[in-house]
Amino acid sequence: MRICMISSELAPYAKTGGLGDVTAALASRLQRHGHDLRVFLPLYSDIDRGQISLTAVETLQDIELTTSGSGLRYSVFTGSQADGLVIHFIDCPMLYERPGIYTEDDDEHLRFNTLSRCAIEYCQHLAWAPEIVHCNDWQSSLVPLYLKTLYAWDRLFANTRSVLSIHNIGYQGVFNAEIIDTTGLGGHREMFDQHDLAKGRLNFLKTGVLYADALTTVSPTYAQEICTAEYGMGLEDLLKHRCGDLHGILNGVDYDIWNPECDTLISHTYSASDMTGKTRNKNDLQRQYGLAEDPDIPLIGIVSRLVTHKGFALFAEVLPQLLSEKRLQLVVLGSGEERYEDFFGWLANKHPTAAGFWRGFNDPLAHLIEAGSDFFLMPSLYEPCGLNQMYSLRYGTIPIVRKTGGLADTVIPHTEVDGTGIVFEHPNESGLSWALHAGLELYADRPRRQTMIANGMKQNFSWEQQTRLYERLFCSLIN
Repeated sequence: MRICMISSELAPYAKTGGLGDVTAALASRLQRHGHDLRVFLPLYSDIDRGQISLTAVETLQDIELTTSGSGLRYSVFTGSQADGLVIHFIDCPMLYERPGIYTEDDDEHLRFNTLSRCAIEYCQHLAWAPEIVHCNDWQSSLVPLYLKTLYAWDRLFANTRSVLSIHNIGYQGVFNAEIIDTTGLGGHREMFDQHDLAKGRLNFLKTGVLYADALTTVSPTYAQEICTAEYGMGLEDLLKHRCGDLHGILNGVDYDIWNPECDTLISHTYSASDMTGKTRNKNDLQRQYGLAEDPDIPLIGIVSRLVTHKGFALFAEVLPQLLSEKRLQLVVLGSGEERYEDFFGWLANKHPTAAGFWRGFNDPLAHLIEAGSDFFLMPSLYEPCGLNQMYSLRYGTIPIVRKTGGLADTVIPHTEVDGTGIVFEHPNESGLSWALHAGLELYADRPRRQTMIANGMKQNFSWEQQTRLYERLFCSLIN
């Protein structure tokens, strides 16, 4: 298949969360399967040019974006990865030479609908007719409408079908309706949600949901949840209307990277048949955080963005008391809202041998936390998919999760015979407290704990399986 993939993030070049990992892994697998894949990503100023050797696309240098009236000019460069995947970088210094991937600037909408249009016009300039255009989140959500309006005249796209993947419905790209002319779609106002326009707003993601030929999201449970008022963030009625076109496809894990048997970022590799290395990694982790080096004390790890929807508001009433009363250690890696950073900093100061906090992100430390912890805690209020719980299962680290989204799809409750983790239902302090106490009871029951670890390490969430589901969907649209 000829597949055009458009994304604001692609690891390792541009990443703030799971989107970058998912698009990179899926793109690599599609390319490996022999598809003609073209991936489009902004050439952000933060991208390390030393990471990749850029080659100019000769016919696409200093090109003016057609019909925009903005005077924007762009160039296209390609860069090849070791696995053969070719990335097409859109170079538009006026928009992308800024710190970070996302900004609070007034032209944020322009930065990403320009990416979308540059990808479409690349196809025109090279006379390359994609069968599938795969859009990701609000940043490329106008593409389905562009194909039905501004570019509908071009027979190159006569058989092109659009797929919009919703990675997190909490981010919708809502702007003042006055920006409609800068999108080039001012002459097609009737195609936008009229209620939104009357309220003076324009919603990129909603527009994509209206016009994409198919919709995907990152887990089956999340696909059901976003059709409800509790999780739909205002789009639930539209998504219910399109439920026949909405597909929940779980994200996969790259076991070439996240595998304790061959992980190059930990000092001691191990397997299900020989867990010696895990004990040594636990010792390394305790030493890294300055905790008491005790192999018999249960250790809980957290690697996360520190934001409210991850459930961290529940911690203040539960963790201080638990650390004071029980033999327990906690290590946290992450950054985000100041109040949660301050809380974990305070907790580490109050319990210096039992709690540790590393502000920011550190990839080797993230791997060590997976390899050295006994439990991995994800108390999310909502979680479209989640990746760390799947990493944890492979590393023999028992996940403690709330029953939502992809967490519900990937972790089997410990109360079942083939259980792999601890799952709690209610997003409140009592629910979290119950789960943590259940973890401590499980830790004390060594045979039962070892059985659960073995169950988890046998789970398979490889991208190879999940890529086949995307291919099946794409083929159904083409046929």
